Amino acid sequence: MALALYRKYRPATFAEVVGQEHVTVPLRTALAAGRVNHAYLFSGPRGCGKTSSARILARSLNCEQGPTDEPCGVCASCVGLAPNGPGTVDVVELDAASHGGVDDARELRDRAFYAPAQSRYRVFIVDEAHMVTTQGFNALLKIVEEPPEHLVFIFATTEQDKVLATIRSRTHHYPFRLIPPSSMRDLLERNCAAENAKVEPAVFPLVIRAGGGSARDTQSVLDQLLAGAGPEGVTYDRAVSLLGVTDVALIDDMVDGLGAGDAAAVYGTVDRLVEAGHDPRRFASDLLDRLRDLVLLRAVPDSASRGLVSAPDDELTRMVGQAERLGAATLSRYAEIVHTGLVEMRGATAPRLVLELLCARMLLPAAVPTDAAADSAVLQRLEQVERRMTAAPAGAVPVAAAPVPVAAAPVPVAAGPVAAAPSAPVEQAPSRPRPVITRPSQRAAEPAAPVAAPRPAAPTPAPPVEPPAAEPVAAAAPGAMDAAGVRRVWSELLGAVRKASRSTEAMLTNATVHSVDGDAVVISHPAAPLARRLAEPRNADAIAQAMIAILGGRWQVRVIHAEPGSAPAAPARAARPAPEQPTRTFEPPSRASAPARPPVDEAPPPEPPEPDVPLPPEPEDEEEMMAQAARKPDPNDPGPRQPDPEEAMLKLLAEKLGARPVE
Repeated sequence: MALALYRKYRPATFAEVVGQEHVTVPLRTALAAGRVNHAYLFSGPRGCGKTSSARILARSLNCEQGPTDEPCGVCASCVGLAPNGPGTVDVVELDAASHGGVDDARELRDRAFYAPAQSRYRVFIVDEAHMVTTQGFNALLKIVEEPPEHLVFIFATTEQDKVLATIRSRTHHYPFRLIPPSSMRDLLERNCAAENAKVEPAVFPLVIRAGGGSARDTQSVLDQLLAGAGPEGVTYDRAVSLLGVTDVALIDDMVDGLGAGDAAAVYGTVDRLVEAGHDPRRFASDLLDRLRDLVLLRAVPDSASRGLVSAPDDELTRMVGQAERLGAATLSRYAEIVHTGLVEMRGATAPRLVLELLCARMLLPAAVPTDAAADSAVLQRLEQVERRMTAAPAGAVPVAAAPVPVAAAPVPVAAGPVAAAPSAPVEQAPSRPRPVITRPSQRAAEPAAPVAAPRPAAPTPAPPVEPPAAEPVAAAAPGAMDAAGVRRVWSELLGAVRKASRSTEAMLTNATVHSVDGDAVVISHPAAPLARRLAEPRNADAIAQAMIAILGGRWQVRVIHAEPGSAPAAPARAARPAPEQPTRTFEPPSRASAPARPPVDEAPPPEPPEPDVPLPPEPEDEEEMMAQAARKPDPNDPGPRQPDPEEAMLKLLAEKLGARPVE
């Protein structure tokens, strides 16, 4: 019968223990100084060297030249405690899984008082110590706390928290760790050289990943591969088929298809994966490992030389190219989606369906369920725009860098049919003038105000407007965006506002972009209380900062109250000269009782203050205010007729002055 590799190459000294220098160095120092404790606790994952180190410690304590950190290997104790030796009567190894009761603990306590037969110390190695019952630990408590001079306890466990706290407090605790991949590969290569076995270099990463950092498990996997190897040795294809891992070619095809946006290649890879008999869950796990390596290669270019990424040279070259093509934001988003999908696959009855849905989510940047994923999607789309700008031919102007031209001259109303443009010209919203109250007859007699300035003698045709690109505008300079462009990225703006203030984002539910003039953005809201709240400096600054984060440049935000669908006010109306008539004209209640006009030299009576139009009461609770904003009006329901503001103002002034406006 062949001896297993983990038994055949078990370490015999502390110098041969792999990957546990943080434990072996202090122990060797204590042994060299003669500072021997009466109880030790070795804890850590399975197969990382706890029991082997306990045997080496017992061998170092009972060596004829000891206590020493380097056993001689020739004395009776060293020969008996060798990895494949018969053992000695003074070193007792117990398995607490089958001897953890209170009766076993009492028997051990009675045997512990006898002096050693031929060695310096009597050593008890209690393996799987967490299986000892509470009553058993209580039976050992006194002798562990105050043992005889010749007695040493060594407890080994994978769950140190289950060891009685009073026992842990009386021991020297040494935590063992999983063995790093670099140290594990050195161990496997030494074992293969000792066995004269041929193993392809690409097989070692598969074996190390299957072992999970445990020296015993990793050597068992390698032992299985060596047992089934042919004359050519252990090949990569045989290791892949035996261990059930995903072929690296399938992972490369999947990553290349995702990077190129080729849905046919992506779903074809999934079909070949299932036809080959691979587990979709294992494929998703291996894909996540590849994405992790690509993220590290993108962030740390020399991660391979640092030991952060382990792969053959030819595969490493392909991975570097994939990391450069995809970009950091895209890789991060892919990794997050695959990680979430792995959680969903745990209880899935159709793992292939879940895998295909993951691929669909990665192929669509807009399909994001969380805020963090939305940010990653925006960054991914910006990276795509940058790659297109970089790949543009010489002399071509990138779409994202070309500003949208603004019409230099206003277009008159009677200019005939106008060709449809992707966005309306940007017009400056004028300041709100004071209302001028006149008679209805005078208002009816006035000519209609022109929408724009008079037609010039030789109008210059406006330059053609290029249609907007499908991708969002990246870092648009002020003046290159119009209201339609801001509306296209409105959802991204709301996501950026949510990070600064959730209340501000909630108040923007029914708001719309009214107009854009240079770096000034006018936002309208149908609810007057919410419009006033949004116009406050802190809310306006939050919206401006969100626009800077999404569009770049510098922006100013102004919030007004306007009904949905209202057009922005034309600046030409503000430029019209005021009519030559008094500002306010009222007719007395009756012409017979009208008072005489004051003399010319007398000063006219002071003009009464202009009353404010009453506004609807503002809700005191912010939640109620948000609920009012969320109640969208039905466009098909005209609702009650709203009074004209000018008529309401005339009525209020007439009541205060005791007069009535002229009908």
